Amino acid sequence: MKRVLISGASIAGPALAFWLQRAGFAVTIVEKAPELRVGGYPIDVRGTALDAVERMGILPRLRDLHISTRRLTFLDADGSEIAAVAPDDIIGGVEGEDLEVRRGDLIRTLYDLVRDDAEVRFGDTVETLTDHADGVDVAFRSGHRDTYDLVIGADGLHSRTRELVFGDEAPFHHYLGYCFAGFTMPNDFGLFREGLAWSTPGKGAALYAVLDSEELHGFLVSARPEPPLEAFRDPESQRDLIAGTFEGEGWEIPRMVAAMREADDLFVDVISQIHLPRWSEGRVALVGDAAHAPSFLTGQGTSLALAGAYLLGHALATIPDHTAAFAAYENRLRGFAEANQALVSEGQATLFPATAEALERRNTALRQLTTARRRTPRPEHSALTLPDFPVPVR
Repeated sequence: MKRVLISGASIAGPALAFWLQRAGFAVTIVEKAPELRVGGYPIDVRGTALDAVERMGILPRLRDLHISTRRLTFLDADGSEIAAVAPDDIIGGVEGEDLEVRRGDLIRTLYDLVRDDAEVRFGDTVETLTDHADGVDVAFRSGHRDTYDLVIGADGLHSRTRELVFGDEAPFHHYLGYCFAGFTMPNDFGLFREGLAWSTPGKGAALYAVLDSEELHGFLVSARPEPPLEAFRDPESQRDLIAGTFEGEGWEIPRMVAAMREADDLFVDVISQIHLPRWSEGRVALVGDAAHAPSFLTGQGTSLALAGAYLLGHALATIPDHTAAFAAYENRLRGFAEANQALVSEGQATLFPATAEALERRNTALRQLTTARRRTPRPEHSALTLPDFPVPVR
């Protein structure tokens, strides 16, 4: 029985663990957080990823958890309405098929599939990797040491596994020209299953209400020619950067900035993608955002993670040599991942344009949107066909 270490217990990691367990691998998952990180904004599952979760047996559960956002209302600088549309009209989703679920609900569902059969260790992370002919020697931050046949990095945009194998992130980090802050705040707006999106050139804000929650997901997004690395020294610097960027703006921005300053779940980062020349080296491979983060502007990070986990699990289950298996996984997925990354380009965030001209074009397009629901999925969402998995699923 081959032993596999997966670093990361978010989405790609547990999804891969599911398939590897079915193929007879002994799986260990290590997660640096002390417990499951179940917060965060709602995520989408579309196209090929729907096939993946159906094969996992969790599609009915996710259908029950579908939050079905009714509308997204776009607002001008003074808060006046530009257009109110169905979210699927913006992202190209298929009404009645695509899923929108709380990120935490998906993570819990995936974790429940693997928790009984996999060894899961929270509050620890990989410190060093030594790849050799017979396996990978792993030293953990906790001081624990072990040897595995394979190591998989499913540890996100700023992957520690990727850094250990491929070096510094900078050559692979493709900055898209924006930074953002995400946080929760009280739902004092009376919003229900809907979102509000406010914009001026180079700045945007959004409030998102999930069902009848007493909290809103708040977002503040700004265009910047260079990533504001100085703001990432500490949380207070992050708060000062965001507050300074939106100082003097109208609508509900002052209330959002005040909530951002008080939030205990503030997350600030740049909007970017990962472009790697290859996704594996020796006995170590990457999956999900660690390999090919498309950015949340595409809405496809979760779907790519689920599809990638399936294909990597399939390759390792059907090809005995890990080098050939990693190559097969990448050959199947790379074109699909790159097509999804191409949904957004540098400085061209459709929802939050950086210039007055681009903002006017966006507003014109919003006003002209048809109310007819999309019946066929976008090629970028569904062009990939999953092969049959060779091991019966319990």
